[in-house]
Amino acid sequence: MDAVVAIVIGVLILAAVLYDVGRLITLGEWRWPPLARLCGRRAALEATERWCAGLRRHGRIDTADYQRRMSLIAHGQRTAHQEATARRR
Repeated sequence: MDAVVAIVIGVLILAAVLYDVGRLITLGEWRWPPLARLCGRRAALEATERWCAGLRRHGRIDTADYQRRMSLIAHGQRTAHQEATARRR
C-alpha cells in the first residue's frame, strides 16, 4: 500500500513538472518573458545601484542625492532626469 501511494505521488509530481515545462516553452504562452532583455535590464540596474553605493561610501554624493538616485533605480530608471542633472551643475 505504501508503494502505491508513493508511486501515485511521484506520478503527480512528474505530471506537474512536465505540464509546467510545457506551458513555459510553448509559443502560445502569453506570460513568456523575454529573458535576455529582463536579465540585461536587471543587471544594469544592479550595476547602477552598486555604483551609487560606492559614490556614497566615498563621500562623493550627499545623502539626499543618494536617496534620490536609489529612488530612481527602484522605479526602473538607470539615469537621472535631465533637469536633475542640470540642477547640480
